[in-house]
Amino acid sequence: MSKVEVNQISSQCGSTLTVGQSGDTVTLACGATQSGFGRTGTVDWDTTAKTASFTAVSGNGYFVNTTSGAITVTLPAGSAGSIVSLKDYANTWDTNNVTVTPNGTDKINGANANATLNTQDQSVTLVYVDSTKGWRAVQDSTSDVSGIAYVTATGGTITTCGDYKIHTFTGPGTFCVSCAGNAVGSNTVDYLVVAGGGGGGTRYGGGGGAGGYRESSGAASGCYTASPLGACVSALPVTAQGYPITVGASGAGSPTQSSGGTSSNGSNGANSIFSTITSAGGGGGSSESASGPPANPGVRSGNPGGSGGGGSYSVGGAGNGGAGNTPPVSPPQGNNAGNGGPGSGYGSGGGGGATAAGQNAADSVTGSGGNGATSSINATPTTRAGGGGGAGSQDGIPTGAPGGSGGGGAGGPSPNGVAGAGTTNTGSGGGGGRGNPDTSPQTTPNGGGNGGSGIVIIRYRYQ
Repeated sequence: MSKVEVNQISSQCGSTLTVGQSGDTVTLACGATQSGFGRTGTVDWDTTAKTASFTAVSGNGYFVNTTSGAITVTLPAGSAGSIVSLKDYANTWDTNNVTVTPNGTDKINGANANATLNTQDQSVTLVYVDSTKGWRAVQDSTSDVSGIAYVTATGGTITTCGDYKIHTFTGPGTFCVSCAGNAVGSNTVDYLVVAGGGGGGTRYGGGGGAGGYRESSGAASGCYTASPLGACVSALPVTAQGYPITVGASGAGSPTQSSGGTSSNGSNGANSIFSTITSAGGGGGSSESASGPPANPGVRSGNPGGSGGGGSYSVGGAGNGGAGNTPPVSPPQGNNAGNGGPGSGYGSGGGGGATAAGQNAADSVTGSGGNGATSSINATPTTRAGGGGGAGSQDGIPTGAPGGSGGGGAGGPSPNGVAGAGTTNTGSGGGGGRGNPDTSPQTTPNGGGNGGSGIVIIRYRYQ
């Protein structure tokens, strides 16, 4: 093998110099560099991501990070063969765009105007052709080639439904996220958060209100059927951390009233909490007070809450049903309760439910509890958060009213029937109690029914 060592090679005649013969490959030795031959059509990548607006240099590629806001990239003055490449660094160009601005009177694809890059994980290479077209895109990838990552978590009772995991909490616990996933796989979770139901009142007691009912639409985890309350409600983003879960306890029904004694409203249920979602406990049902002269009969109204507690009868005027969706959220987490009956009808109002108000009482008519809401977040259509029914009385209302669908307790019948409790882990209200039958001592419990405890369910894609 011959070796030629020279400092310069020049053509013997003409302006063309040929190196090698047809079919040969001309290579540079390891470590050698070239100059004067022009670029090879690729760029040298700057691996320090750009986080603010900048002017590009021909021959360079840039990773552009728009996590903190939109960025403007000004192209260099164009000359034939100039080349610039740009790449979405943090998969955020769809949220915060990149604006590409030509230099001076240069053009981008034939127009002296800005171009916008707004696709997640996009990459683009621009080459300056001539003054007519200016910069042209020779490579534009809009495919997201991010690695797929899914939410990974523990806590509660875990079941699966196809590619989705379901965490059910019937008591306090922690939803522990070890991997927050990404947008290619999953990085949000759907939820159902139901608070504890309110207890029923006694002595013509109003029904307890259902606990607040809040849920997302289900679009992030399999498009299961959610209730109307979840329509257009987004799933929650998560990060790698522990999320304490609070499951609201049931509200206690008003206790049995002794003859001639003073009754009290049922207790409100307790709140349920997951992340930024708090559902309010259901309002306690009201009770007629037996104390005070006829001019001051002690009218009682139901308590406000996620759904309101029912109003009771009183000779001084009907007690009002408690307000639902208290405190207010959107969509509403519950409904108002029914009012107590007027005059001597002794009717009691029904507790509010997740999707319907409690029924108002009328002469010799006691109110039913409002209906609950149905969701398939746990892969089985289940109705929860029904209001408790109002109690019966001795005057034309021998039976208590039914509770609302989803587990609302029935009102106690006259004269000494037991009020129904709200079903456990549905957040339903307890039924109103018949209360004091004007005899002493009491031989049969006839106070208001306890509400049902709440529940928290979380669902997400895991594979």
